[in-house]
Amino acid sequence: MNRALLVSFCIFTGLSGATALAQGPANSVEDKAKKALHDTQARVAAQAPAGRNGGLDAPPKSSKVMASTGSRAAPESKAEASSTLELSKTTVPADESSLTAIYRVGAGDVIDIRIRGLATSGSTLFTVLEGGFIDLPVIGGTVPVAGLTTDEIQAHLASELKRRSLQDSPGISVSVRQYASHTIVVTGLVVSGGTKILRREAVPLYVVLAETQSRLDAARASIMRAGKPVQIIDLADPSSSSVLIQPGDVINITARPEQFYYIGGRINSPGQKVFQAGITLLQSILAAGGVRNQSDGVVEMSREGVDGNLTTTRFSIKEIKSGKVRDPRLQSGDRIEVIR
Repeated sequence: MNRALLVSFCIFTGLSGATALAQGPANSVEDKAKKALHDTQARVAAQAPAGRNGGLDAPPKSSKVMASTGSRAAPESKAEASSTLELSKTTVPADESSLTAIYRVGAGDVIDIRIRGLATSGSTLFTVLEGGFIDLPVIGGTVPVAGLTTDEIQAHLASELKRRSLQDSPGISVSVRQYASHTIVVTGLVVSGGTKILRREAVPLYVVLAETQSRLDAARASIMRAGKPVQIIDLADPSSSSVLIQPGDVINITARPEQFYYIGGRINSPGQKVFQAGITLLQSILAAGGVRNQSDGVVEMSREGVDGNLTTTRFSIKEIKSGKVRDPRLQSGDRIEVIR
């Protein structure tokens, strides 16, 4: 009896040891995995930059770790990353130069829609209604098109026809037959002013001036745009040709306002003189009748700075004539005084 109990005790002890031996590696692997996860989370938290706007500047918190462990939070992290990506797309400003290559349909435009392989009756021309829709009988209703390019309208109609099982792969062509929605107004020193229609979302100023035939005395363009201050453009500036005109703009072409400089002192004809671009100090003195007799030809020229203060520089007419000093160019508003 005692021998039987001893044998049973040995068998039970052996089985317990075998069970512990079998579970040992598994528990060890699990502990190692937990430790590795904890270390990884610590590294991510230490390296992640602090977000300025509630974490928008930072990636979703430990999304990679949670995805690798099969957590239910992983899909939510992906959704957060997706929404952050979409936000960044919408906040990136569009490049204005790209506006010269596209046209977005608006109310009043007439578009030509042709569907190959589908028997239709009636005209292929459709006018965009005031609400931005066209009435397309083939799909049995109205279709919003305002603000879309012809390529976008084409893709939208193809998807709609396929959804209605009218055609699996419809061949559709969409084009603008008559432009009417994008208008500007040009006034002032132009031969052909008035309301003009744009065929792009934006066109360079020189295109508008060429079409309206600006006069020879045209020197400035005032661009009035809703919600923005008036922009004054000097047409003599080479960069003025790249200024973009957009629908709704009002452009007024004017001459350059008359500018003056002022000369006095020991001069034969002092007073206010008409300023011409490029005029020099010696030329301005000659235009005022030259210096009086017994004058040494010492001149002071005063110029207003950006801060409103005058800066005065002294010149010798003899040194300018001898080539020792460069003959300075005047600016509008300069004050010249022959002091002796």
